[in-house]
Amino acid sequence: MATLKDVARLACVDISTVSRALNNTSYVHPETKKRIYAAAKELGYHPNVMAQALRQGRRHTIGVVVPRLHLAIFSEILQGIEEEARRLGYATLLCNTEDNPGTEKECLNRLRNGFVDGVIIAGTGHNNRLIRDIQASGIAIVQMVRRQDKRISSIVADYEACGKDAVCFLYDKGCREIGLINGSLELDPYKGRHDGYCKAIKKLGLNINLSQSDYPVNSFEHGYECAHQLLDDVPDLDAIMTAVDIQGLGAIRALTERKIRMPEQIKVISLTGHAVGRMLETSMTSMEMPAHEMGKKAARMVIDEINAPSDQKPSTQHVTFATALVEREST
Repeated sequence: MATLKDVARLACVDISTVSRALNNTSYVHPETKKRIYAAAKELGYHPNVMAQALRQGRRHTIGVVVPRLHLAIFSEILQGIEEEARRLGYATLLCNTEDNPGTEKECLNRLRNGFVDGVIIAGTGHNNRLIRDIQASGIAIVQMVRRQDKRISSIVADYEACGKDAVCFLYDKGCREIGLINGSLELDPYKGRHDGYCKAIKKLGLNINLSQSDYPVNSFEHGYECAHQLLDDVPDLDAIMTAVDIQGLGAIRALTERKIRMPEQIKVISLTGHAVGRMLETSMTSMEMPAHEMGKKAARMVIDEINAPSDQKPSTQHVTFATALVEREST
């Protein structure tokens, strides 16, 4: 493997000149720089990124911690993060936790002890103290989708308004028995949607219809079992709201098995739109978050904090994006 010394020898300059040329740390005559680049290319020289990062105190890498990517909004958010980070000269490292607090803790410790300048996280809420410790060590942190700690910057959607707007939309469509398939109220998005749903239902004088299952909340099975439960418990059920698309897919399967027609008999709406919803045989109406833009904003926020001088760090920011109704065949 070629070294700086080899490049210096072939270019007939000293090692310090090669270092200055390749790192652009000070002026090197254009002809000399051209000769150094040619020598580096001929020898196949690649800089030691680890050593370079240690010298500069910067890794130009962001860790991204998410619960899942498969059929989830996080895949679209991650695209936005990667696109913006790359534009700003940063790479990304991905950690997928499956919402397991132990896995999340292991990921966070690896990132803290590894090669990142900042972390963007959609957390479980069980490692908040560790996250604050990581931030205190000088690593920038931005919360994404889930705001667990008000002392740390965040990017979220207006979940309560999302729940309210979905109920009002279904009410205007003539629905009077509206069920909600949701998730853990310990997590901000689910609690916000639950609160918005309940407030709108009570204001309209309707019945609150909730369901639960023993399956993981972000699963096809959870949506399927909860839909069957709602159908058994609420004879006049005419609408189902699901927290995420994968639950909606399960609910649609349950309706299909019971030969219940959409949207004539029951309408279905997802409160977290994903690209898959528009590809179904009966495309699914959804309250869609601007996932790509949220990812780009999260990347800019964490990189701004990384790049800011230690005595000029930006103040804590909480950015909330609005959701937008996209009506499709399921309603």
